[in-house]
Amino acid sequence: MAAQTARQEFRELIEQKGHAVENARAAVARLEVAFAEGALIRTPAVDQTLADLRIALEQDEGQKLGGKSAEAARFITRALARLIDEA
Repeated sequence: MAAQTARQEFRELIEQKGHAVENARAAVARLEVAFAEGALIRTPAVDQTLADLRIALEQDEGQKLGGKSAEAARFITRALARLIDEA
């Protein structure tokens, strides 16, 4: 039940209105809680995808959120959603 809730909340976060980069950051934070609670299990594929997402979300202080970051965040979070469905 906890795993199903974590997956659903992750999907809701990535699909909500707002900037894809900010949504992805919130979704990653939710995943970290799910991992810490044991609701979801980290796999090598999940960890690699999270690492890729973190790179896409990096920005310098004061830098505007760019279109490429948003596009990458949307693409990677969709892939991550598929992976956690299997975790």
